[in-house]
Amino acid sequence: MRGEEKRNLILQGNLYKCIITLAMPIMLNNFIQTLFNLADAYYVGQLGYVEFAATAFVWPVNFLFISLGIGISIAGTSILSQYIGAAKYDEANKVSSQLIVISCIVSIIFSAVGYFASPFIVKLMGASGDLARFGAIYLRITFLDTPFMFFYFSFNSIMNSQGDTIKPMVLSGISALLNIVLDPIFIFTLNMGIAGAAVATLISKAVLAIIGLLILIKSSSIIRPSIKNFKFDKEIIKQIIKVGLPSTIGQSGASLGFLVLNSFIISYGSVTMAAFGMVNRITSLIMQPAMGIGAAMTAIVGQNLGNNQIDRVKDAFKKSMNLSLYMSITGCILLLIFDKEIIHFFINAEDNPEVISQGITYLKYIAYSMPLMGIFSIFQGVFQGSGHTKYSMALEIGRLWVVRIPMILIFKHFTKAGETGIWFSMSFSNLFVCMYGYWIYRRNKWQTRIIR
Repeated sequence: MRGEEKRNLILQGNLYKCIITLAMPIMLNNFIQTLFNLADAYYVGQLGYVEFAATAFVWPVNFLFISLGIGISIAGTSILSQYIGAAKYDEANKVSSQLIVISCIVSIIFSAVGYFASPFIVKLMGASGDLARFGAIYLRITFLDTPFMFFYFSFNSIMNSQGDTIKPMVLSGISALLNIVLDPIFIFTLNMGIAGAAVATLISKAVLAIIGLLILIKSSSIIRPSIKNFKFDKEIIKQIIKVGLPSTIGQSGASLGFLVLNSFIISYGSVTMAAFGMVNRITSLIMQPAMGIGAAMTAIVGQNLGNNQIDRVKDAFKKSMNLSLYMSITGCILLLIFDKEIIHFFINAEDNPEVISQGITYLKYIAYSMPLMGIFSIFQGVFQGSGHTKYSMALEIGRLWVVRIPMILIFKHFTKAGETGIWFSMSFSNLFVCMYGYWIYRRNKWQTRIIR
């Protein structure tokens, strides 16, 4: 389906068809990315639970640095989709060019800082011994792929704003397949251990960025970015910052929250950290359909707001909510029925009985909040697509800093719940944030479009 046909589908077509058409490639993309992570988890898990815990422990640090890239990408999708909805294609081309250049400059700086600071960051987080050693090795190498990731974020933003969710999916599939092939080679054949997993990821993401660049150069889509005679545009940069900054704060605030959360979890030991990281990877796989629908809503909301069709935006919200609830409830049931089988697949039961026990307990707690996590994704899609990212920021930060972390502290210092307090807090925070999101939605202040 060509760019104009996608635009007509988004602005005039059947909404269920529109949501599914845009969301299915995103779901597959997210599913592929999760398999990408699960492949790392599986192979690293064969090295030992400390190595496995190290990857989960340092993940929030890396995410903190790339949160700015995600913020820029969200801003790009929102601004570009509204310009496309308003049929202002020249403005969209200018924004896309600024987006790419800004992302590249920032990512190179972050990559250099992160690479040299990794050992100090890991120690600052409270890790010691093998956990600190493995965490520093893994984190340092993963920082090298930051420029490739940031470029892909820009590519993804440009494609998704047009409703083209297929090309990002294909690229992710190629990258994930390459990573799965390279993982055992670098980890075991070349005997690089946990460093091998990071190197395999680096190579696969570099390939992803190179193919994305070639597509942008040769594409005949609605948006055609160009750096020929490039000059920074202050007004466009201000617009990107205005929309992207709240998303960045929300993402980085959430990442910092997970850093703090990890410090609490590691205080219970590496076993609890391993159970936490393992179950989060499993639930992220189950949540891909709902997250795909939420991501599709960004372009649908953006283009229809750009075209001043607010009633269609509200109708899309209702239909996406129905789809999300159906899929996430199905995921919840599957997790509860096959909890033991799922956990045993990732961790050897004979060598790690305590990790298995804690993992099953956490999985049961978090499974019940699956529908709420789906609703959260829809609210995020609406607020990000409208360009009023301060609301999505509030949801991100509120879930961790207002509910989850305070609850964990209460359980830790005033009860004898142990790690069960963590599992309960993770689940309950999703209920609170969905109630808050619905209140924001009903106030209707997100309905004003952000483009001129």
